[in-house]
Formats: sequence, C-alpha cells, structure tokens
Amino acid sequence: MKRSRQTVEIDMAELRRALDRARQEPIGEADYLKLKVALDVLDERLKPTRTTEKTRTVVEPPKLNNASTPADHAECPASKGHGRNGAGRYTGARKVVIQAKLASGDACPECARGRVYTQRQPKTLVRVVGHAPVEATVYEMERLRCNACGQVFTAEEPEGIGPDKYDATATAMIAQLKYGTGVPFTRLERMEAQLGIPLPAATQWELVEQAAAVAKPAFDQLIWQAAQGEVLHNDDTGMRILQLAREPSDKRTGVFTSGIVSLWQDHKIALFFTGRQHAGENLADLLQHRAEQMGMPVQMCDALSRNTPKLTNGVKILLANCIAHYLDSGIIQSECVGSA
Repeated sequence: MKRSRQTVEIDMAELRRALDRARQEPIGEADYLKLKVALDVLDERLKPTRTTEKTRTVVEPPKLNNASTPADHAECPASKGHGRNGAGRYTGARKVVIQAKLASGDACPECARGRVYTQRQPKTLVRVVGHAPVEATVYEMERLRCNACGQVFTAEEPEGIGPDKYDATATAMIAQLKYGTGVPFTRLERMEAQLGIPLPAATQWELVEQAAAVAKPAFDQLIWQAAQGEVLHNDDTGMRILQLAREPSDKRTGVFTSGIVSLWQDHKIALFFTGRQHAGENLADLLQHRAEQMGMPVQMCDALSRNTPKLTNGVKILLANCIAHYLDSGIIQSECVGSA
C-alpha cells in the first residue's frame, strides 16, 4: 500500500528563526518537522537521477542566442573529428599485445564480489618512432681460445639471419625509394651516412640491378596487360644517363624516358622506358603484345609527331590529342591511325 506524503508549508524565515531558537533551548515538534522536511527535500534534489534513457533523448538541447552567435558560423556543419588518425588506420604498424596481470575469470580485486572478463575492444596506444630507411645490425659472436693448444671456439650465428649481407627487404626498400618516391641513390647514401650506416650509391645500383632480373617476369606481365588497355596515354621527357650502348648507325644524340599509362578493367598501369626511343616507338613495341580480339584503343597524347606509333601488326588506334593542340592545328576530330 502506497503511503501518502504529508504536505508541510515551509517558510525560509521560519526555518532561520527555528535554528536561532535551537541554540538556546530544544526545538519543539513543529520546528523539528519543518527542518526534517526541508532536509529530505534537499537530499532528493542532490541525488543523481538514474534513467535507462539517454539524456539527449529526454532533455531538449539548450537554444543558443542568435544575437550572440556570429553570422559566419550560424550555418556551419558539425565537425567530424579533429583530423587525427585512429589506431585502426595504422595497418602497417607492428602490433604488440600486452597481457594484463589478471586473467579472464579472476575475482575482481576492487570489490571482491564479481569476476573480471576480457573485453572485445582493448585499449590502444600509438607511438610513432623514427629510424633509418635501411637499418643494419652488427652481430658480435664471442670467441674463446685455449691457452694450451690455441684452438678458438666461436659462438654460433643466430638462426634466420641468412648468408647474405644485404637482405631482400633492404633491396626492396632501396628500389621503392628510388623508383617509387624519386629519392636518388646519392641522396639516400648521404642520409644513411648521417645515421651511421654506410650505403654507397654504387652498392645500391648493384642490388637493384640484381633484383631486376628476379622481377622481370612481373614486368613482362604488366607490359602484356597494358597492351590490352582501352585508353593509352604516352609522353616523353629528357633523361640523362651515364652510359648508353648505341649501334654504329645510330645518329640520335638524345636519351628519353617514355611514360605510358594504360587503363584496363578499372586498373591503371604505369610503365616507364628509358633509352634512345621516343614515346611513339615505345608504344608501338607495347602494342605488339595486344590480342587480336581486342577492340581499337584510344591513344591520348599531345600532337607531337614522335608520340604517334607506327604500327605494323594490323592494330589500329583512335588518336585523341588534347583540345589545345586541336585548336592550334585546326583538327576538330580524332584520327584513326593504323598500319598501311
């Protein structure tokens, strides 16, 4: 049975007078009742309200005063974070799992009543450190010598270090820095020297040259796939190299790097060829690998004559120059170029 509350009128001035009387003599029943009710009401107001609903769903957010809000920020959308990368974005980071002192199912050391269980999401900390792009490790194996017979005993080498001084990962990093991000061998040599690791440019070239033979089958496959592309982009740029073997009949003096980008099956394949040939000649060599059943590709380039391939295997292309060259040359439509 629910008990009804008694209604008592409380006047703050009367409460203060009752407190003053209590300093001189015991308070009466009426003053005691008023003070008790006032303390009960104060206790209920100070207790935290517990609810199963989110505060934002039951309490209307406060309305900002439009007069105090700058006009420039009145319609700005809410910010989506602070630009920091979460731990999940570090896909290439080394992960270290740290076990807690407690095991799943142990008694709680705080309350001693419940048990602790492993949570699905661990706490994560991200720490970023710097190190040399190519690192070196020096293994010092202890040696002991017999003072009677002179026999020397050397500690065994660690397992897994391999017989080669330069690991395959070091060669891959050098190639990535040189051809993936454009860091010259000499610049990498200078940076590694500053970090206490000698890595001569000549050694870098020898490592990459040896690895190129291993990667050649993959390069040949990329050439075949690029030849099947629907759209082909090509262009030239000048290139300086130390030495290039030429035929006696070769009267060219320039050396070029031709870039060919092929779009095929939602993939973008970028190939680079350095030598005496121009972009059109390199593209003609590439199209030698095009399958007969493939349709006519679109070639996108500027209107320079040496960018257009001279095809001899029956392949035809739809030549599309950029609009600026169309206007300069008076051409307003694409050309169909093929073998004679």
